Amino acid sequence: MKKMFLMLGLGVLLISANLSFADDEDEAMKPVPKEYANKHMPKWWWTDPKIIEEGKKIFETAKNEFEYRREKVKVEHGCLTCHEIDKTKDSPKQRGARDFRVGKKMNTFSDSYWFWRVSEGVPKTKMPVWKGKLSEEERWKAIAYEHTWSHDMKPADHAHKEIVIAVEK
Repeated sequence: MKKMFLMLGLGVLLISANLSFADDEDEAMKPVPKEYANKHMPKWWWTDPKIIEEGKKIFETAKNEFEYRREKVKVEHGCLTCHEIDKTKDSPKQRGARDFRVGKKMNTFSDSYWFWRVSEGVPKTKMPVWKGKLSEEERWKAIAYEHTWSHDMKPADHAHKEIVIAVEK
């Protein structure tokens, strides 16, 4: 009987993990809302060391609140809460956070997609809405810094052939 419950529990865990992975894989295909479709990184900010350094400071110090999956408890955290790299394990600090070092995945996102997700957050995740906490300029700077993660922490142009551009109709 114990084996049956163990197998059932393991099966549910595997199915839920697979569904979560499938959602992540489809994420780049979600269309950007029209109000964000024409938002683009200011020229040369992807590779400007000064902008990237300012973005790093924002990424490391910005704080926000979120309600995770309709929980009533609000928790204050910043970008590093979920996206910090655990130097000892060479992996994201917390499970479920997007790993910005995975260029194959990160380079599929258009700049308008990045801006939309940072601005509006990601529903049913711990990613909060930042548009009321950070100015548009601050959000772009943080994105410029985040982009370096998928390029060995070096500035790089965001002109990837893998970029998927989809806009709501």
